[in-house]
Amino acid sequence: MMKSRIIISQNIAKELTDAIASCRHDRLFILTDETTHRLCWPVLDELLHAQEAKVITTPASDTHKDVTSLMQVWQELSNGGATRHSCLVNLGGGMVTDLGGFAASTFKRGINFINIPTTLLAMVDASVGGKTGINFNGLKNEIGVFNESRFVLIDTQFLQTLDAKNISSGYAEMLKHGLISDEKTWNELITFPLMQPDLKKLQCMVAESVKVKERIVEQDPHEQGIRKALNLGHTFGHAFESWALKRSPILHGYAVAFGLICELYLSCFKVGFPTERMRQTVSFIRENYGYLPVTCNDYDELIALMTHDKKNTNGIINFTLLGNIGDIRINQTATDEEIKEALDFFREG
Repeated sequence: MMKSRIIISQNIAKELTDAIASCRHDRLFILTDETTHRLCWPVLDELLHAQEAKVITTPASDTHKDVTSLMQVWQELSNGGATRHSCLVNLGGGMVTDLGGFAASTFKRGINFINIPTTLLAMVDASVGGKTGINFNGLKNEIGVFNESRFVLIDTQFLQTLDAKNISSGYAEMLKHGLISDEKTWNELITFPLMQPDLKKLQCMVAESVKVKERIVEQDPHEQGIRKALNLGHTFGHAFESWALKRSPILHGYAVAFGLICELYLSCFKVGFPTERMRQTVSFIRENYGYLPVTCNDYDELIALMTHDKKNTNGIINFTLLGNIGDIRINQTATDEEIKEALDFFREG
């Protein structure tokens, strides 16, 4: 898998011009969703108009990261005369970079694509690392491939378009990166005033967070070993997200934050994660993300959802846990009773 060139942008117009020029192409396409087109398109309108780019716009929100939207992108690429030598620029959040990356990876057996993430979640997670895909049959990212974009252009000016909930959603992935990295990074993250963020400081923190993910992906691009570290919080988190999708949908980062509570609890009693650091992290999550109205009647459904997780082997639910900050323990398991204990802690903690 070719490695993406990740650029923390200081001049998005120049860097995108250079990136497009580096991807020799006959036709250029831009994928956005309705929200991104309204809020972010004006930054690049003049440049992309000059490039004679054809715009593909999908409905917004993760609920539209599905087969219907994928077929729309394929259809518009085909109708627009795209060939295997064309290039697709994905301008948007994780929904757009996941969907667009998968569409580009499968159209004509693969065309070049460039990611320009416009949400904090996409900047530190979805647009980096080569995972592409769509939701299917009520499950998150059930269908997809590993394929790196040629470039990822990260420009934090787009964060000014986000509301507080979407900033918080992306920040949960940064918190995860801190937990699997080192104590200094973790401490900076849990003391950051998330409800009144300093966007200039956040820009520096984004660059560091991306480096954490990039280092891990370089070691294990196809998630055979250490890349599973990036799944901390996600076994419970994806189950929470799928559970909420049938009731009142929650943002991905909120699901991950709630998943971190459960998986840090498991980490404490299974592999010795320090209780005080767990409580500090849980306190930060409670203050900034609130609660999810799960009851004990939902436990069996949540466990059933966890059995669909792609990290599982032979039907055994697989977790990434921590012995300490930066002490990563992949391929951990838990009994149904231990999972229910973690859910008890989540509801009551």
